[in-house]
Formats: sequence, C-alpha cells, structure tokens
Amino acid sequence: MRATETEGVELASYRLKGVAYSWFEMWEESHEKGSPWARWSEFTDAFMDHFVPAETKATHAAEFESLNQGSMNVWEYHIEYTCLSNYAIHMLPTMEARVCRFVQGLSPFVINKAATATLNSNMNYGKMVAFAHATKDRKLKNKREREGSRKAWTAGNLGGSSGGGRSAIRGG
Repeated sequence: MRATETEGVELASYRLKGVAYSWFEMWEESHEKGSPWARWSEFTDAFMDHFVPAETKATHAAEFESLNQGSMNVWEYHIEYTCLSNYAIHMLPTMEARVCRFVQGLSPFVINKAATATLNSNMNYGKMVAFAHATKDRKLKNKREREGSRKAWTAGNLGGSSGGGRSAIRGG
C-alpha cells in the first residue's frame, strides 16, 4: 500500500530530531484546528524555506540551470538533475517542462532520439529517464559491435595477406 502525501509528512516528522523537530511542532501548531492535513509539497517548501539559506538555494538553482550530462552516465545525470531540480521548481511548472529540461542537458550521443520522444504526449519524466538510459546503452552496444567487426575485418585482412591471398590449408 502506498502512503498518501499527508501520511508522508507524518512519517517524516518521526525522523526529525532536535531543532528540526522543534520547528516541525511549531509549524504544525501554526495550522488552524480542523484544517486539512499538510501536503508533502507544502511541508518540504516550508522546511527548505526555514533551514536552507537563500544563497544556497540560489547557488543550486544556478547549478541546475547549467546542468549537462557531460561525462556522467544517464543514471548519474538523472540523480544530479533530481537533486538540483528541487531548487529550481519555478523552472519546471509542468511535466512537459521537466522532461524538456532533462532532454536539453543530455549528451549529443543521446539527445536526438530523446528529443523526438518528448513529442510523445504521454511522455513523463520517469519514462524519459528510462528511454534515455536505454538509448545510451543501445548506442554504446552498437558502437562496440562496429568496432569489434572492424577489428576482426582488419585482423582477417592482415592475417591472410601473406602468401599471395591463397590459403595454406587449401594446398595452394
């Protein structure tokens, strides 16, 4: 059974200690009696507003804006993207914006197929990460196969070039 957002807030509160727990109690008491339970997004926004300095948020938002896959594999890029995107929520108002920004940061090795896939109307962020990962794996596999074939072809030509092109086994 999956926990709802309100259950997530309650579960997270049990993990808080010290100053964080004191803050949570004050935050919880600030809500009117009988009002709906806080949603996860409301809790995390309030928590980050209280505990993460504005300079840190701005630095991480700038890192997110300039984030590219570079030498990371797709999974590492996804993890970094997810962590930093928490500081740039304003840049990602919709799932489409989230997917497009993810694709923009992919390496050229993967980006063409991923950009085409974003045109799919039901493409969400999770599907895009899986698609990009599979595309990268497929391209690497094809590249290794081509290099292996090229090496085998080159080795075959070099190995058979002595003897005038005739095979010693055929008795030529």
